[in-house]
Amino acid sequence: MSKPADLGSLKIGSYILLPVSDQPDGEACRITEYDTSKPGKHGAAKARIVGVGVFDGKSRPHVGPVSMQVHIPLIDKRMGQVISIIGETIQIMDSETFETIDVTLVDAEINGTIENGQNVEYWKVMGRTKIMRIKS
Repeated sequence: MSKPADLGSLKIGSYILLPVSDQPDGEACRITEYDTSKPGKHGAAKARIVGVGVFDGKSRPHVGPVSMQVHIPLIDKRMGQVISIIGETIQIMDSETFETIDVTLVDAEINGTIENGQNVEYWKVMGRTKIMRIKS
C-alpha cells in the first residue's frame, strides 16, 4: 500500500519507494540526503535524494523535478511479544489482534539480543515484516 506525493514535499527522514516508477512498486527507503536546485532558464527546480532501503540497507539515489509524483509507502507500526525463536525465524504475537506472525528480518542493531517474552516493535511495509526495536 502506498500513496502519491510530490517529490518537493519530502524531507530527510521521510520514506519513499525507489526506484521511482508509475506503479507503486520498488523498495521502501528512508531519505538520508535531500537537496534542491533553483529553477534554471530552461527547466524546473530539481530535487536530488538518496534513500537507504528499510529491508536491505542499500543506498539508492534519485534525481527528478520537485513537481514529480512519487509513491510514499504506508508503514504499519505495531507492537508484539516474542513467543519463540527457532533458528532465524522469530514468532511474534501481536499485542492488539493476538495473531502470530513469523518474522525473519531483524534490524542489525538488535540482531542477537532478542529473547523470548520481550516486547518488540515491528513494521509491516509493502507486504513485508521487519522487527525494528525492542521495547522496554
